[in-house]
Amino acid sequence: MNRTIKNLGIGVIGGMLPLGAFLLMNDTTPKTNNIQPETNLPVHAVNLPEFNPSITENFTAASDKSLHSVVHVKTLVTKTRVVRDPFYEFFNGPGTGQREYEQHGQGSGSGVIMSEDGYIITNNHVIDDATEIEVTLNDDRTYTATIVGTDPSTDLAVIKIDADNLKPMTFGNSDDVKVGEWVLAVGNPFNLTSTVTAGIVSAKGRNINIIAREGKSKAPIESFIQTDAAVNPGNSGGALVNTKGELVGVNTAIASQTGSYAGYAFAVPANLVKKVMKDIIDYGIVQRAYLGVQIADITQELKDEKSLATLNGVYIAGVVEKSGADKAKLKEGDVITKVGSKAVNSPSELQEEIGKRRPGDKVSLTIIDTDGNESIKEVLLRNDAGETKLISKSEVEKNTALGAQFGELSSKEMKELNIENGVKINALSAGKLKALGLTEGMVITKINNQRVTDTEMLTQALKNAKGGVLLEVVTPSGKKDYVGFGL
Repeated sequence: MNRTIKNLGIGVIGGMLPLGAFLLMNDTTPKTNNIQPETNLPVHAVNLPEFNPSITENFTAASDKSLHSVVHVKTLVTKTRVVRDPFYEFFNGPGTGQREYEQHGQGSGSGVIMSEDGYIITNNHVIDDATEIEVTLNDDRTYTATIVGTDPSTDLAVIKIDADNLKPMTFGNSDDVKVGEWVLAVGNPFNLTSTVTAGIVSAKGRNINIIAREGKSKAPIESFIQTDAAVNPGNSGGALVNTKGELVGVNTAIASQTGSYAGYAFAVPANLVKKVMKDIIDYGIVQRAYLGVQIADITQELKDEKSLATLNGVYIAGVVEKSGADKAKLKEGDVITKVGSKAVNSPSELQEEIGKRRPGDKVSLTIIDTDGNESIKEVLLRNDAGETKLISKSEVEKNTALGAQFGELSSKEMKELNIENGVKINALSAGKLKALGLTEGMVITKINNQRVTDTEMLTQALKNAKGGVLLEVVTPSGKKDYVGFGL
């Protein structure tokens, strides 16, 4: 009996031991000595920024303020191709065998209202070659626009619509824009009207060589504000605004392998836009000032090669004879570190600062010479002809017709081309002559078999012409040709 009880007790104890071990290993009750998580630590979802009501409010206010000042620009482009029939000309005389064929296309971009009475700033490439321009406001009103003037050097243009009580955008100070600052791009990408995208300023004073590469200007000024706000085809000419809704740039280009946004967009700084726009409205052309120097970035290699005192500033690689820089005794090898009180550390920054000024303006430059000595020199800026006077609007109109600006030929130029008379095409913008394929540097010697003696005679003849017009032209290489067209 005692033996049975003893065996039973051992069995019970033996059964309880594994049960206890099982329960101990699978216990899910919290232990009092476990480390508790700290509840006062900030916790955020991965890759999501912390919500900031003030930023959202600023974006909303800036968007609402700027949308009413940005317009949709649509263009009709007509290019004229002249085909010559030599056989017909052989029997009927020069120019009689020409036939015009028109090719039509459409374009689209954006613009920014800059005055209550209808002046609008946009990109030159948006309206380049346009024969018709249509502007649609944010409230869907539509107007036909005319070209006031263009500036291929900055890829800017001013157009005008016949309207009143518009909502112009307020200029901000692009010099005060900081890298990392929030900005909004407002425009009409892919014909999607009134689109706003947000990003930050990624860099300033950026030169991407797009104007020079496209051959739009002999003296391009590129000092773009770079942003990562999404910009696509159709945004060109639209606004880059700060969180106050002020214009800090005009969106102009994107860096892309596909033609669509790939992370980098570029805008012309508002301070430069303001000067170009005012010149075009007041004078009909941009009053461009030149320093008269050839410049280069200062790299470590250049610093070592030339034994320069600093990596900061812009290196003077050459000085144009009789220019403002030459008269102020700037020398090859000098380094420009400041324009006025503003530091410049790249050619694009220097070009932007000079581009804000006009011929006749005086500018103070901080110079470090080849001996490492610092001094301040005052330079009187001049235009490309070496003059300090401004060109009046009436002078411009006397020398401009059908989108071409004409200039007189020197006796040396006439001798080189073996001609006795003629007028040279100095500049071309959207218009009939450009559509016909005429280029800068060509010389017009006759209009309707009448000798061209000066610019005023030619412009008046072109403005008064009706029906067919026949031009005798001479190319820069001296080749004589004929161009016929109808008006």
